[in-house]
Amino acid sequence: QVQLVESGGGLVQAGGSLRISCAASGRTSVSYNMGWFRQAPGKEREFVAAINWNGGNTNYADSVKGRFTISRDNAKNALYLQMNSLTPEDTALYYCAAGRIYGTRWFEYDYWGQGTQVTVSS
Repeated sequence: QVQLVESGGGLVQAGGSLRISCAASGRTSVSYNMGWFRQAPGKEREFVAAINWNGGNTNYADSVKGRFTISRDNAKNALYLQMNSLTPEDTALYYCAAGRIYGTRWFEYDYWGQGTQVTVSS
């Protein structure tokens, strides 16, 4: 079993930046691919970014490409998402995920955190 805990969310003005983190514990493995998803009220959970087991490959949703950067520190069992040039459309509950598949769909991941809220004001 793997436990994931997100942190770092908060209220940010449009155009601002924020870095959120995900700490992993339990039966963690360097072989896990990891990703970030987000969900706003009344909307489906959507893919944000993914990173493979060694950090050598990344993938981003078109809506965040060029603004967000996903990274990981396997020695610390940590995942990060640096978010720049934030807009109100980025407001959502952000979840980190881990799994055996380097994917872009929520059901391709095996473990999930509880989420951290990011709110961007205009």
